[in-house]
Amino acid sequence: MANITGDGNFTTKLNSVFMDLPVGIAEFFSALNLFLSITASLGNALILIALHNVSIYPPTKLFFRCLAVTDLCVALIVQPLYATFLLSHTTEVSENVVYYVSKSYNVFSWILCGVSLFTSTAISVDRLLALLLGLRYRHVVTLRRVRVAIILFWLISASFGSIRMSGSDVIFILASIIVPLSVGTSIFCYTRIYLGIRHQQTQISNHVSQERTNRGEMPLNISRYKKSVSSISWVQLGLVACYAPFGVVLALYVCDGIENDVAWVATLTLLYFNASLNPIVYCWKIGEVRKAVKDTLRQF
Repeated sequence: MANITGDGNFTTKLNSVFMDLPVGIAEFFSALNLFLSITASLGNALILIALHNVSIYPPTKLFFRCLAVTDLCVALIVQPLYATFLLSHTTEVSENVVYYVSKSYNVFSWILCGVSLFTSTAISVDRLLALLLGLRYRHVVTLRRVRVAIILFWLISASFGSIRMSGSDVIFILASIIVPLSVGTSIFCYTRIYLGIRHQQTQISNHVSQERTNRGEMPLNISRYKKSVSSISWVQLGLVACYAPFGVVLALYVCDGIENDVAWVATLTLLYFNASLNPIVYCWKIGEVRKAVKDTLRQF
């Protein structure tokens, strides 16, 4: 097993992998990350503008805004630094510059990806609470509580960045616990939602739904709710699809010492591609967002 203790040996070995990257590959992925940085910046800026005109419950909308902000920061900060880091191995750049660029993109990447992961998980929990709590949902999930949750996400992720900045590789151990826990929580939520919707539909077919509505136990529009869950589940699937390959490559290196420089760069690029993918999913799966984006583009 690779050394993942606090001596920094793991990070040193990991960075040395990038040093052996072929020049053509480094230039290609550097250009690709710069291109994705532009598309993600434009896409998430449009989403943030469009969300002002979308009628979503404010606490839920705040989660989406947080996700869009983190994606925008990945596009504006992490991807340009990552592209610069890749190019630094094909051009004559001082070791100090390479060191600080590497340190910067690593720290910001851990912070922003952490917030993104926590926020996506929180959105899935939010949708489950909307189903389970009924009329009490709006009293439990308030704007103030969501703000507190988002602040906590940023503080926790900032602590990850601080650990990464210190050079300690214990962050990889924390990630191996937190990432599966977050993904598992989302899977549980969507499974519970699926079973809950089936239960609700069974009651409707048995003509019980009206009585439950009169007692205030099923206040939400099931059709509208299913659409929102479907949209959010696509966002979650996109995140898993973009994050999972890097997790596999990292696990193979940590456990078995398997190194592949192209795999590292490709999976990191795919991870950052999630920032470009989310706006596409919003416009594809959420009709109100798509309409708001079109209206925004017509104004330019």
